[in-house]
Amino acid sequence: MSDEILINVTPSEARVALVENGLLQEVYLERVSQDSYLGNIYKGKVSRVLPGMQAAFIEIGLSRTAFLHVSDIVRKSPEIEETTDAAEETPEPQISDLVRDGEEVVVQVIKDPLGTKGARLTTNLSIPSRYLVFLPGTQSIGVSVRIDEEDERDRLRSMMLDLCGSEHEHGYIVRTNADGVEAHALATDKVFLGRLWQDIQERIRQATPGDCVYDDLSLPVRAMRDLMHVDIEKVRIDDLKVTNQVRRFTHRFIPDWLDRVEFYSNERPIFDLYGVEDELERALVSTVSLKSGGYLVIDQTEAMTTIDVNTGSYTGHRNLEETVYKTNLEATEATARQLRLRNLGGIIIVDFIDMLTEQHRDMVLATLKRALSRDNAKFTVSDITPLGLVEMTRKRTIESLEHRLCVPCPTCEGRGVIKSAETVSLEIIREIMRSGRQFEASKIMVMASSAVVDVILDEQSTTVADLEEILGKSIHFQREDQYGQETYDVVLL
Repeated sequence: MSDEILINVTPSEARVALVENGLLQEVYLERVSQDSYLGNIYKGKVSRVLPGMQAAFIEIGLSRTAFLHVSDIVRKSPEIEETTDAAEETPEPQISDLVRDGEEVVVQVIKDPLGTKGARLTTNLSIPSRYLVFLPGTQSIGVSVRIDEEDERDRLRSMMLDLCGSEHEHGYIVRTNADGVEAHALATDKVFLGRLWQDIQERIRQATPGDCVYDDLSLPVRAMRDLMHVDIEKVRIDDLKVTNQVRRFTHRFIPDWLDRVEFYSNERPIFDLYGVEDELERALVSTVSLKSGGYLVIDQTEAMTTIDVNTGSYTGHRNLEETVYKTNLEATEATARQLRLRNLGGIIIVDFIDMLTEQHRDMVLATLKRALSRDNAKFTVSDITPLGLVEMTRKRTIESLEHRLCVPCPTCEGRGVIKSAETVSLEIIREIMRSGRQFEASKIMVMASSAVVDVILDEQSTTVADLEEILGKSIHFQREDQYGQETYDVVLL
C-alpha cells in the first residue's frame, strides 16, 4: 500500500495524518485555541537572571515567561551533527556575563509551553525551508545525518559550498529532504531564505519587546515542507482553499510533486480513510493489543513514560522462551509506532518480558532501534538491563497527543483512581464525631453521593445509631446526585 498524507481542515482546527502502508503513524494538530509557538522568533526582554540555574526568564508576550538556558545562547558556531569527531568541549560561561535584567534579546521558541512550564528558548536562530535550514550569523555548512550515503553527503556539501562561496556570512544545514536533489533546488531555497532573513531583520528593528517577528507556516503547508518525501504518493486535503495554498507552495518549491496534491471532495470524512479516527481513539487508551494476543500497557506521567510488555493470551507453539521472544519482537514495532503516534517524549522506560538468551535480547534491541529509525524525532536508546528494561529518551518539542486532546478527570483529578464508597463513608463518620463534639447543634445533616449514603445506611447503620446516642444529636442523610463519590458535606443545624 502507498504512503499518504491526509489533511482535515475546519474553521477552528487543522489536522494532518501521516499514513504508511495503511497504518496511521503520526498525527499533528493545530487549533485556534491552542496555538503552537514552536519556531516563532520574538524580540524579548530579560525579566530575571538566575545565576544558580545558569538560566534567565524572558518576557516574549505569552501568558508565562519563557526559559533561556546558557547552553542555548549563541557564543560559538552551532553544533552540527556530523560523522566526524566532536570538537573538544569548552567550559560553559556564566549566564550573568551574557544577559542582564531588562536587556532586549532576539529569541526563538524551541519547545512549546508544557503543563506549568513556559516555552524553552534559544538565541541560536534557525529558519527552515524545504531543503535547507538557515543559520544566521554562523559559517557552518552541514548535512543531515539521516542522509546515510557518504557520496551523497559529499555531493550536497560540495554544492552548498559552491553556492555560498569561500566567504559566506551565514550557515546552512542541508535537510534530509534534499537527498537526490540538484543544485538549482538548493539555490532556490537559499535565495528564498536570504530574502526572508532580510524581512525578519527589518521587523526586528521596528519591533518592541514581546512582538513576534517571525511565525512559522500553517500546519498544512508545514506538512508539505517537513513530511513530503518520495514514498508519499498522495496528499489529500478536504478544504479547497487550503488545497490551493498547498499547491502554490508545492509549485514554488517541489513542482515535480504537484500532481500528488489533490482536493478530497468525497462525502465520507477524510479521516475515516484507513480508520484514522478510530486509531486516534485507541491512541488515548493505555492498553495496545498486539496481533499475537499480547499487549502493551502505556503509562504517561509527568516524570517519564513507561511501556510494559505482556504475553496476554499468546502461548506460542514451542516453549516459553520462544513465546517471550516473539512477543518482544512484535512489541518493538508497536512501541516505535505508539511513540510517534502519541508523540511521547522525555524519558521512556520499556519493560520487555525477561529473556534468558543473550542473542534474543540483542535481536530485540536491534529491532527496536531499526523501528525507531523511521522516527523524525531525535532519540537515544540504552542497552537492555538485567531486569529486561530499555531506557531511552525521545526529544519532546510539543505536548503529547493525550495532553493536546484531553484534560485531567474532574472526579479523580488525574490520579486514575477514586476512593471507594466505604472509605468515604468512614471519613464521614469520623467527621461527624469530630464536629458533633466540637460544636453545639441539635441535628446533623450529611449530604453525599447516593453510593456513599447507601453504604452508610446499609453497612454503617449500627455505627450511626451509636453515634446518635453518644452525641445526643439526630443524624440525617441526604442523597446529592451531582456530588462526586469523594465529595460530601457535614452540616450542623
